[in-house]
Amino acid sequence: MEVAAYTPMIQQYLRIKADYQDAFLFFRLGDFYEMFFEDAMTASKELEITLTAKNGGGDQKIPMCGVPYHSAQGYIETLVDRGYKVAICEQTEDPKAAKGVVKREVVQLITPGTMMEGKGLTDKENNYLASISEIPGGFGVGYIDLTTGENRVTHFHDFKEVLNEVSVIGSREVVVASDLGTDKEVLLKERGISTISYEADHTVKEPFRALLADVKQDGLPETLARLFNYIERTQKRSLDHIQAARHYRTEQYLKIDYFSKRNLELTETIRSKGKKGSLLWLLDETKTAMGGRRLKQWIERPLINETEIEARLSMVETFMDRFFEREELRELLHEVYDLERLTGRVSYGNVNARDLLQLKRSLQQVPAIIDVMGRLPNEAAQAIAARMDPCEEVTDILERALADNPPISIKEGGIIREGYNEDLDRYRDASKNGKTWIAQLEQRERERTGIRSLKIGYNRVFGYYIEITKANLHLLNDDRYDRKQTLANAERYITPELKEKETIILEAEEKSTGLEYDLFVELRDHIKEYIPRLQQLAQEISELDCLQCFSTISERQHYVRPTFSHDKTMIIENGRHPVVEKVLRTQEYVPNDCRMDKTNEILLITGPNMAGKSTYMRQIALTSIMAQIGCFVPADKAVLPIFDQVFTRIGAADDLISGQSTFMVEMLEANHAITNATERSLLLFDEIGRGTSTYDGMALAQSIIEYIHNDIGAATLFSTHYHEMTVLADKLDKLKNVHVRAVEQNGKVIFLHKVVDGPADRSYGIHVAELAEMPRAVIKRAKEILTVLEEGKKKVPEVKEAEAPKEEAAELAQLSFFGETEEKDTKKALKGKELKALEELKSLSILEMTPLEALNALYALQKKVK
Repeated sequence: MEVAAYTPMIQQYLRIKADYQDAFLFFRLGDFYEMFFEDAMTASKELEITLTAKNGGGDQKIPMCGVPYHSAQGYIETLVDRGYKVAICEQTEDPKAAKGVVKREVVQLITPGTMMEGKGLTDKENNYLASISEIPGGFGVGYIDLTTGENRVTHFHDFKEVLNEVSVIGSREVVVASDLGTDKEVLLKERGISTISYEADHTVKEPFRALLADVKQDGLPETLARLFNYIERTQKRSLDHIQAARHYRTEQYLKIDYFSKRNLELTETIRSKGKKGSLLWLLDETKTAMGGRRLKQWIERPLINETEIEARLSMVETFMDRFFEREELRELLHEVYDLERLTGRVSYGNVNARDLLQLKRSLQQVPAIIDVMGRLPNEAAQAIAARMDPCEEVTDILERALADNPPISIKEGGIIREGYNEDLDRYRDASKNGKTWIAQLEQRERERTGIRSLKIGYNRVFGYYIEITKANLHLLNDDRYDRKQTLANAERYITPELKEKETIILEAEEKSTGLEYDLFVELRDHIKEYIPRLQQLAQEISELDCLQCFSTISERQHYVRPTFSHDKTMIIENGRHPVVEKVLRTQEYVPNDCRMDKTNEILLITGPNMAGKSTYMRQIALTSIMAQIGCFVPADKAVLPIFDQVFTRIGAADDLISGQSTFMVEMLEANHAITNATERSLLLFDEIGRGTSTYDGMALAQSIIEYIHNDIGAATLFSTHYHEMTVLADKLDKLKNVHVRAVEQNGKVIFLHKVVDGPADRSYGIHVAELAEMPRAVIKRAKEILTVLEEGKKKVPEVKEAEAPKEEAAELAQLSFFGETEEKDTKKALKGKELKALEELKSLSILEMTPLEALNALYALQKKVK
């Protein structure tokens, strides 16, 4: 339908909507935000609100739905949390003064990456908005947390690395050029990017030049400029809190790719996607929201610079040695609010008086924090105390300006302290005295008329009035009373002196409220000047919070300070998995050792299912990561190399979105590891090859081990069920066999969770099936088949009725992968009595016999075969 056929208001809506086709347009009409056409139909379903219709001038009614403006925030957050954008369209002129349709324009576009407040934000997590640009030699990736102003930029040669980076930082929205390519956008969507936005302008504008002064590489200033221009265009407000850009390279940190971060459960668990059960959950003893965010950043980007790591460890050790100072610091930090996001709200213009009160209370803790740090016997701590800026000017002006208990709204008065402004005090005095006069007038009128129920009231429509019930009207004989309003049971009047006083009171209240708002805006703008100092203070406090957190958890869990080797030596004595140890609580965790060096770079780990092979491997990786973020580690002693990368291939999962099987995912992750690892990397491979046939799997597993051993030289923990592979220790001089012990008692398997030297003799898979309470018939049949396979037969025994499948399982016997068939040949060569003695030996329960009984049994067997 032609636009001209609609009413002027709908025409205005369509003109504005044309610029925001990818967003819901919240169109302000009086006390509601209304949506029309497709927006209305979609929003009514997403928000579960009533869909109605409106006559907009066309042949048919227009679909319409709306939400009250005073409660719109919740609806906006719901839409944004689901990946939508919301354009807020406000009335920009007074309806009373408007000629024709009231002017309206979009004042803000709210997206997943530009949320500044609400339930969509988590206190201890950053909300990153990222941008991707093609630059000479690859891709530029920039990202910013608009709530704190932090922003960073880096570059990659391959788009796979770009995908990994935006996944690691957890960005929900990415800004790109419209010609990036559909194929790349699909890959971004597959990685969980809920919103892709477009920005064509990547020119570096004058206001942003200072922010990009330290970014020199070709294309990277433009990468961030695209991001800044998008924010400026959509947010339409001050961005004074954006900090100077930091150019970083991923090689400056311990690289942990997206798969490894997930497999190691660094910040969330694989099963629930929640924080509980992750390394972050274990370590988070931070007292501030900004400290919690800093901790998450540190875990995701551990250090590789030994000097920086040792500086953190020294501070942690100092806090452990000085318990009372640490506890005092923790109490002080508990009173510090989120300085980073408070300064962001100041800049953004959505800060209220209570926010500023939180800022004041936070700054009041800083002098005491400085005092605590100055008392610590640590040069770095004293240096922090010397440079920490308490921003006393901000504390002073907030103390003088703000009332003790201001309301949330900044337009209703009551936020400025008495004595701060003479004009405001005068208006308040007039208003206060006027109301006193009203109360006195009410008493005088009661006495004059004799009407005890007479009262003076006020409403916004009629102002002040004298109300008399109809039952008492006969007592009123005063000509001064002018009727103003008739109610069902009363009449309302006005007198000349009341009218005169009303003008004085209302004028004073109106001017007082208006002046308070102006004073608050002036105060907010004044605090903007201190934003860089406040942000620097916030960073220092957040880092202190992380360090005291490491100290607290290290003392509680009995962690030790690690030392670092430069020759690939790893010595961990009585190491524990930090998260599993905490989850077990009162149960005792079985500690394990790990020893590796340049002569022993690969540990081939065998042992039964559920014995703890994966846990053992994960604890080695987590111990290394904890050391490189500057935390003490769960062991009695830890000597560690400083790794440059950690790769894991643990667990099994289909990638259904990409149409990839478990085995394909396994191969992709293994390929990523072995093609990117260096001799300074740590590799964890769990059951490589189990997703295909036995021979294929063993062939791939052996080939990968040989490639790592001969061509990479990385520290590697490789667990497998293929016991045939244990002979590799005889062929590869840097590979060592270890296994997780288990024993069998009375036909039941007992896992000892202890890693010892040498290969395992069996996997106990059927015993694990018993623990899972598989049907007895299945277990019995499995044992029969296992016996046949171990004896090297070609066919399984005949199937017993109701105990086994209908089809015969032919050719199930597995030849040794390395060609050893001695066991079968030996059995053929044995004589009858020798074979009988061998069977008796197998039937003995050695663990249940005394030494003397075992010796007697051995003597009896020897006599039989002589």
